[in-house]
Amino acid sequence: MNPEIFHHVHWLTVVVAAVAYFALGAIWYSKVMFAKKWLSLTKIDAANPDATKNMGVIMGASFLIILVTSIGLAILVAYLHLAGFSQGIKLGALTGLCIGASSISNSYLYEKRPTGLHFINGGYTLLGNIIVAVILCTWQ
Repeated sequence: MNPEIFHHVHWLTVVVAAVAYFALGAIWYSKVMFAKKWLSLTKIDAANPDATKNMGVIMGASFLIILVTSIGLAILVAYLHLAGFSQGIKLGALTGLCIGASSISNSYLYEKRPTGLHFINGGYTLLGNIIVAVILCTWQ
């Protein structure tokens, strides 16, 4: 891969977009939205101390994965010369649905995960990609 592809990436925007995606997760998986259903579908007992074991490491790794997603989207934005809110919506919806959510669901089919989990986690990925892409396409 040619490292020149990174020269047009706006790194501050990438970090801000990743923080926004991560913050969405805090809301998405909170009691306000899907925490109760998600815990039920994953069969995680929140009262069990093991459920929160290594949570700092898990959240740190999660942020790094989100950062990688944001970098990938930033490369697409730069390479495709995308700008504006509507192009951000389109790019985020395309990548969120066709790459993110579909990959999650493909794994879940083999793991025989509940359908509701496809929608909760796939919806988070879809909306997260849209948020990142809109930030990247509008803040240049």
